[in-house]
Amino acid sequence: MVGDSWTHKIARRSILPLVGTPVTPNHLTTLRLLTGIAACVAFAIGDRTWDIWGGWLWLVSAFLDRADGELARVSGTTSPWGHTYDFVCDLAVTALFFLGAGIGLRDSWAGGWAIVAGIAGALGVLAAEVLAERIDRVKRDTGRKAYPGFAGFDFDDVLYLFAPVVWLGWQLPFVLGAAVGAPAFALLTWCKLRRLRGTGGGTR
Repeated sequence: MVGDSWTHKIARRSILPLVGTPVTPNHLTTLRLLTGIAACVAFAIGDRTWDIWGGWLWLVSAFLDRADGELARVSGTTSPWGHTYDFVCDLAVTALFFLGAGIGLRDSWAGGWAIVAGIAGALGVLAAEVLAERIDRVKRDTGRKAYPGFAGFDFDDVLYLFAPVVWLGWQLPFVLGAAVGAPAFALLTWCKLRRLRGTGGGTR
């Protein structure tokens, strides 16, 4: 599905110089994965300086997540394998954020429970994104998404806010909230998928 959010439009213009070059969408996806992992490792260190650098790396990674898809569409190189690779990288990076942030909070008052919360948040995110992808597949013919955006913003543009959360030192309430909220959101998405299938919206 073609994205028309503000970040998609910016990415679409940004990748134009790459069209017709040896740079492929999968190159950008790989760079998105590497910068995302680097950001999460920085968060896991639990140091203020590393949090700042990790936040910038996270923003770069989030933008590359838009850029790879736009390059694929503009250059006519979309493929099922590329979509799957992009999806797996998205899953890994988003889940690792909560794990990395949880580890980085090990010296907070939450102690080891922060790591447990990070794991719970990561697993909840994994489940929610897999279920949302299934809904997107069912709705592909309609061009609708499991969770549509509004006012020029996609639902997953919320990922850009993760960097300010870290910069402001709000990781602990964010991770603790995700430990409950992410599994609950996964359950909500599962119910939505069941309801969609029950109304004949798809069989997959």
